[in-house]
Amino acid sequence: MDQVVSERMEVEGGDPALAMLAARIRQLRLSRKLSLRQLGELSGTSASFISQLERQRTGASTSTLNQIASALGISVADLFEERAGAGHAVLRRSQRPALPPSHGCRKSLLSRRPVQDMEVYVGEFEIGGSTGPDLYTHGGAHEMLVVLRGVVEVSLGESRHMLEEGDSLEYPTSTPHRTENVGNSRAEVMWIIAPPTSARVELDQYVAWKPLAAR
Repeated sequence: MDQVVSERMEVEGGDPALAMLAARIRQLRLSRKLSLRQLGELSGTSASFISQLERQRTGASTSTLNQIASALGISVADLFEERAGAGHAVLRRSQRPALPPSHGCRKSLLSRRPVQDMEVYVGEFEIGGSTGPDLYTHGGAHEMLVVLRGVVEVSLGESRHMLEEGDSLEYPTSTPHRTENVGNSRAEVMWIIAPPTSARVELDQYVAWKPLAAR
Protein backbone atom coordinates (compact mmCIF):
# COMPACT_ATOMS: atom_id res chain seq x y z
CA MET A 1 0.00 0.00 0.00
CA ASP A 2 2.92 2.34 0.72
CA GLN A 3 4.14 2.11 -2.85
CA VAL A 4 0.67 2.46 -4.36
CA VAL A 5 -0.20 5.55 -2.32
CA SER A 6 3.18 7.18 -2.86
CA GLU A 7 3.21 6.60 -6.59
CA ARG A 8 -0.35 7.73 -7.14
CA MET A 9 0.09 10.82 -4.98
CA GLU A 10 2.98 11.93 -7.15
CA VAL A 11 0.82 12.07 -10.27
CA GLU A 12 0.05 15.70 -11.13
CA GLY A 13 -3.73 16.27 -11.04
CA GLY A 14 -6.33 14.61 -13.28
CA ASP A 15 -7.08 11.76 -10.89
CA PRO A 16 -10.50 12.00 -9.21
CA ALA A 17 -9.31 9.84 -6.31
CA LEU A 18 -6.40 12.17 -5.60
CA ALA A 19 -8.66 15.19 -5.89
CA MET A 20 -11.03 13.61 -3.36
CA LEU A 21 -8.16 12.89 -0.96
CA ALA A 22 -6.90 16.47 -1.18
CA ALA A 23 -10.41 17.85 -0.65
CA ARG A 24 -11.00 15.43 2.23
CA ILE A 25 -7.87 16.54 4.09
CA ARG A 26 -8.82 20.18 3.61
CA GLN A 27 -12.44 19.59 4.72
CA LEU A 28 -11.36 17.73 7.86
CA ARG A 29 -8.74 20.35 8.70
CA LEU A 30 -11.23 23.20 8.37
CA SER A 31 -13.95 21.34 10.31
CA ARG A 32 -11.49 21.12 13.20
CA LYS A 33 -10.60 24.79 12.82
CA LEU A 34 -6.95 23.94 12.24
CA SER A 35 -4.69 26.24 10.25
CA LEU A 36 -2.16 24.85 7.79
CA ARG A 37 0.54 25.56 10.34
CA GLN A 38 -1.31 23.80 13.17
CA LEU A 39 -1.97 20.64 11.15
CA GLY A 40 1.62 20.71 9.97
CA GLU A 41 2.88 20.86 13.55
CA LEU A 42 0.47 18.17 14.80
CA SER A 43 1.45 15.81 11.97
CA GLY A 44 5.17 16.48 12.11
CA THR A 45 5.23 18.05 8.64
CA SER A 46 4.86 21.75 7.76
CA ALA A 47 2.30 24.33 6.65
CA SER A 48 3.91 24.43 3.20
CA PHE A 49 3.66 20.65 2.84
CA ILE A 50 -0.01 20.51 3.90
CA SER A 51 -0.83 23.36 1.51
CA GLN A 52 0.85 21.60 -1.41
CA LEU A 53 -0.83 18.32 -0.49
CA GLU A 54 -4.27 19.94 -0.45
CA ARG A 55 -3.54 21.46 -3.88
CA GLN A 56 -2.27 18.13 -5.27
CA ARG A 57 1.18 19.60 -5.81
CA THR A 58 3.13 16.96 -3.88
CA GLY A 59 3.07 13.31 -2.93
CA ALA A 60 2.87 11.66 0.48
CA SER A 61 3.92 8.29 1.80
CA THR A 62 1.55 6.14 3.80
CA SER A 63 3.55 6.89 6.95
CA THR A 64 3.02 10.63 6.38
CA LEU A 65 -0.68 10.10 5.71
CA ASN A 66 -0.78 8.08 8.94
CA GLN A 67 0.61 11.07 10.83
CA ILE A 68 -1.90 13.43 9.21
CA ALA A 69 -4.80 11.07 9.90
CA SER A 70 -3.74 10.67 13.54
CA ALA A 71 -3.57 14.45 13.93
CA LEU A 72 -7.13 14.64 12.58
CA GLY A 73 -8.36 11.86 14.89
CA ILE A 74 -9.14 9.37 12.11
CA SER A 75 -7.52 6.41 10.33
CA VAL A 76 -5.78 6.47 6.94
CA ALA A 77 -8.70 4.49 5.50
CA ASP A 78 -11.03 7.29 6.56
CA LEU A 79 -9.06 9.72 4.39
CA PHE A 80 -10.06 7.73 1.33
CA GLU A 81 -13.69 7.13 2.26
CA GLU A 82 -16.54 9.59 2.16
CA ARG A 83 -18.75 9.30 5.20
CA ALA A 84 -21.95 7.45 4.51
CA GLY A 85 -25.21 9.35 4.62
CA ALA A 86 -26.46 10.56 7.99
CA GLY A 87 -28.41 7.33 8.48
CA HIS A 88 -29.96 6.33 11.78
CA ALA A 89 -27.32 4.16 13.43
CA VAL A 90 -28.21 3.07 16.96
CA LEU A 91 -25.54 2.69 19.63
CA ARG A 92 -26.74 0.54 22.53
CA ARG A 93 -25.53 1.38 26.03
CA SER A 94 -23.89 -2.04 26.28
CA GLN A 95 -21.94 -1.36 23.07
CA ARG A 96 -20.40 1.98 24.05
CA PRO A 97 -16.61 2.09 23.58
CA ALA A 98 -15.07 3.19 26.89
CA LEU A 99 -11.84 3.74 28.76
CA PRO A 100 -11.03 1.57 31.79
CA PRO A 101 -12.47 3.16 34.98
CA SER A 102 -10.08 5.65 36.57
CA HIS A 103 -10.47 7.80 39.70
CA GLY A 104 -14.02 6.45 40.09
CA CYS A 105 -15.04 7.57 36.60
CA ARG A 106 -15.80 5.62 33.43
CA LYS A 107 -15.71 7.68 30.23
CA SER A 108 -17.53 6.37 27.15
CA LEU A 109 -17.46 7.57 23.54
CA LEU A 110 -20.88 8.12 21.93
CA SER A 111 -19.72 9.61 18.61
CA ARG A 112 -19.39 7.06 15.83
CA ARG A 113 -16.02 6.98 14.10
CA PRO A 114 -14.64 8.60 12.08
CA VAL A 115 -15.32 11.52 14.40
CA GLN A 116 -15.77 14.62 12.25
CA ASP A 117 -17.72 17.71 13.27
CA MET A 118 -18.05 17.05 17.00
CA GLU A 119 -17.31 14.41 19.61
CA VAL A 120 -19.66 13.36 22.41
CA TYR A 121 -18.74 11.49 25.59
CA VAL A 122 -20.56 10.28 28.71
CA GLY A 123 -18.87 10.15 32.11
CA GLU A 124 -20.25 7.92 34.89
CA PHE A 125 -18.96 8.76 38.36
CA GLU A 126 -18.97 6.72 41.53
CA ILE A 127 -19.58 8.72 44.74
CA GLY A 128 -16.49 10.91 45.11
CA GLY A 129 -15.28 9.97 41.63
CA SER A 130 -13.67 12.56 39.35
CA THR A 131 -11.87 13.12 36.07
CA GLY A 132 -8.63 13.03 38.04
CA PRO A 133 -6.75 15.05 40.68
CA ASP A 134 -5.61 17.74 38.24
CA LEU A 135 -7.32 20.23 35.96
CA TYR A 136 -6.65 19.55 32.27
CA THR A 137 -7.01 21.17 28.85
CA HIS A 138 -7.33 19.81 25.32
CA GLY A 139 -7.07 21.88 22.16
CA GLY A 140 -8.89 25.10 21.36
CA ALA A 141 -12.47 23.93 20.84
CA HIS A 142 -15.82 24.64 22.52
CA GLU A 143 -17.18 22.26 25.15
CA MET A 144 -20.56 21.80 26.81
CA LEU A 145 -21.10 19.67 29.91
CA VAL A 146 -24.64 18.50 30.68
CA VAL A 147 -25.52 16.77 33.96
CA LEU A 148 -27.71 13.75 33.23
CA ARG A 149 -28.08 12.75 36.88
CA GLY A 150 -26.60 13.47 40.29
CA VAL A 151 -24.66 16.49 41.53
CA VAL A 152 -21.21 17.43 40.26
CA GLU A 153 -18.75 20.24 40.83
CA VAL A 154 -16.98 21.57 37.75
CA SER A 155 -13.76 23.50 38.26
CA LEU A 156 -12.86 26.04 35.59
CA GLY A 157 -9.53 27.57 36.47
CA GLU A 158 -10.07 29.23 39.86
CA SER A 159 -13.91 29.14 39.64
CA ARG A 160 -16.18 26.36 40.92
CA HIS A 161 -19.65 25.52 39.64
CA MET A 162 -22.12 23.21 41.40
CA LEU A 163 -24.41 21.57 38.86
CA GLU A 164 -27.44 19.35 39.36
CA GLU A 165 -29.44 17.11 37.02
CA GLY A 166 -30.45 19.05 33.90
CA ASP A 167 -27.90 21.85 34.38
CA SER A 168 -25.29 22.59 31.73
CA LEU A 169 -22.09 24.60 31.44
CA GLU A 170 -20.11 25.84 28.41
CA TYR A 171 -16.42 26.74 28.24
CA PRO A 172 -13.36 26.69 25.93
CA THR A 173 -11.42 23.42 26.10
CA SER A 174 -8.30 25.55 26.59
CA THR A 175 -9.59 26.50 30.06
CA PRO A 176 -8.20 24.14 32.73
CA HIS A 177 -11.15 22.06 33.95
CA ARG A 178 -12.10 19.13 36.16
CA THR A 179 -15.34 17.38 37.12
CA GLU A 180 -16.10 15.66 40.45
CA ASN A 181 -19.15 13.86 41.83
CA VAL A 182 -19.94 15.68 45.09
CA GLY A 183 -23.37 14.10 45.62
CA ASN A 184 -24.41 11.06 47.66
CA SER A 185 -25.25 8.87 44.65
CA ARG A 186 -23.81 8.04 41.25
CA ALA A 187 -23.54 10.90 38.80
CA GLU A 188 -23.56 10.98 35.02
CA VAL A 189 -22.59 13.79 32.66
CA MET A 190 -22.31 14.31 28.92
CA TRP A 191 -19.52 16.24 27.22
CA ILE A 192 -20.10 17.70 23.75
CA ILE A 193 -16.98 19.09 22.03
CA ALA A 194 -16.84 20.92 18.71
CA PRO A 195 -14.71 20.69 16.73
CA PRO A 196 -13.13 17.40 17.91
CA THR A 197 -9.85 17.61 19.83
CA SER A 198 -8.96 13.92 20.22
CA ALA A 199 -6.26 12.36 18.04
CA ARG A 200 -6.75 8.86 16.62
CA VAL A 201 -4.31 7.36 19.13
CA GLU A 202 -6.57 8.63 21.94
CA LEU A 203 -9.79 7.39 20.33
CA ASP A 204 -8.21 3.96 19.77
CA GLN A 205 -8.09 3.50 23.55
CA TYR A 206 -11.90 3.31 23.72
CA VAL A 207 -13.08 -0.32 23.59
CA ALA A 208 -16.33 -2.19 24.25
CA TRP A 209 -17.08 -2.15 27.98
CA LYS A 210 -18.85 -4.25 30.55
CA PRO A 211 -21.56 -2.52 32.63
CA LEU A 212 -20.61 -1.16 36.03
CA ALA A 213 -21.93 -2.93 39.12
CA ALA A 214 -25.73 -2.89 39.47
CA ARG A 215 -26.93 0.65 39.98
